[in-house]
Amino acid sequence: MKKIGLIGGLSPESTLYYYESFVKMCRECFEPGFYPDLMIYSLNFREFADHPRGWEGREEMLAAAAKSLERAGAEIIGITANTPHIVFPEVSESVRVPMLSIIDALGAEAKKRGLNNLLLLGTKTTMSMPFYREALEKMGFGVVIPAEEEMNEVDRIIRRELMFDNLAGRPYLLNLIGKYSDASDAVILGCTELPLAVKEGDADTEVLDTAIIHMKAILEAARGD
Repeated sequence: MKKIGLIGGLSPESTLYYYESFVKMCRECFEPGFYPDLMIYSLNFREFADHPRGWEGREEMLAAAAKSLERAGAEIIGITANTPHIVFPEVSESVRVPMLSIIDALGAEAKKRGLNNLLLLGTKTTMSMPFYREALEKMGFGVVIPAEEEMNEVDRIIRRELMFDNLAGRPYLLNLIGKYSDASDAVILGCTELPLAVKEGDADTEVLDTAIIHMKAILEAARGD
């Protein structure tokens, strides 16, 4: 098994969810007590979010974390958040070991399920910037984006509630998913805090939990599946 490195802290809640998922998957896939080597580099979320040089500075923080994991022996690395994938190509080029993109893992899973049109929920950056949508469109998917005021509310729920383990926005999220169910085959939980509020079976449409999908792909890559 390859040693796994995760860049976390973006936010701590989603990093905990990744680790919890890692433990559950290992219990399902391996003999009792077997957990592959896993290293987590947890960034300071406040410093990351408020970096004075914006995405240029955030890219440097992510690259430094990836290099630290590489020096510590990580043989495959993932970023435990969707929005930072805006600079994933640059960060992945900063290390010699492979990094596994959450968007690539999501696309592979959606193709496996035979899905076509996907509702994208996440931070406003993820929903409004082209990096996520265009990557999925290149894979052949149609991408549905909520209206401006809906994006603002989803972003608020993520940043002001879910990052602090507050699930008050859950009804809004479920109603929003239902609103777009006729236009989409599935909803992408394109922020790794969203699965804290929305689970498979909560909505009439399929739910694509990017954290679970990503962690599963990382584990499969680590054992050479």
